[in-house]
Amino acid sequence: MVYLAEFVGTAILILLGGGVVAGVVLAKSKSENAGWIVVTFGWGMAVAMAVYVTGTTSGAHINPAVTIGLASIGDFEWSLVPGYIAAQIAGAFTGAVLVYLAYYAHWKHTDDADAKLAVFSTAPAVRHPVANFITEVIGTAMLLLGILGIGANSGHISQGEVDLAGLFSTGIAPLLVGLLVLGIGLSLGGPTGYAINPARDLGPRIAHAVLPIPGKGPSDWGYAWIPVVAPIVGGVIGAWIWRLSGFGA
Repeated sequence: MVYLAEFVGTAILILLGGGVVAGVVLAKSKSENAGWIVVTFGWGMAVAMAVYVTGTTSGAHINPAVTIGLASIGDFEWSLVPGYIAAQIAGAFTGAVLVYLAYYAHWKHTDDADAKLAVFSTAPAVRHPVANFITEVIGTAMLLLGILGIGANSGHISQGEVDLAGLFSTGIAPLLVGLLVLGIGLSLGGPTGYAINPARDLGPRIAHAVLPIPGKGPSDWGYAWIPVVAPIVGGVIGAWIWRLSGFGA
């Protein structure tokens, strides 16, 4: 059941998150050119809704960086990590397919192949692998710190144990996590598009590669390792900063 929840939660994340990008960048959409504020707000609400739906079942990690980060500090079972990650990537792929179907009539009207790829995956504003990697590490570290901080202030962290299911079953906490993602997008999203989630980028990028999208370009696999590896590194760093600081004690 926890794996199903991670699958569904990540599919919701990409359906609503990728959907807002599609609305902004695809031709003849009613929200075309609505801008970065709309994109970041849409992703924040996507996270919140995914957490509301699945949080009580699996803790709504919906992100391998969260799963690995928590496991690295002993607050999640390593035996569950492979299943969680597989479910997250599969859910992200499925969500991307649903976005493709929802905007089916718009692909052929959009000439920009890069815009089509942006619906599915992130790309740097300035291609600089070291700088791009650092940006994703910082953003994901902030994500883990924020999630753990919200949990502590919601009374669901005690003696170093993290109870995300308890956190995400309370009324306002999922919305606060969504606002955290909104804040990260507004503050740190400009350089790379803030993947901060390996599944969010990898699953939809695979979908872009295999779907029959009219006029699509390459899936930019040369960059794809950065939004996978850097968020994992950042997630572990953020989790350990929290643990070593003693803030949640």
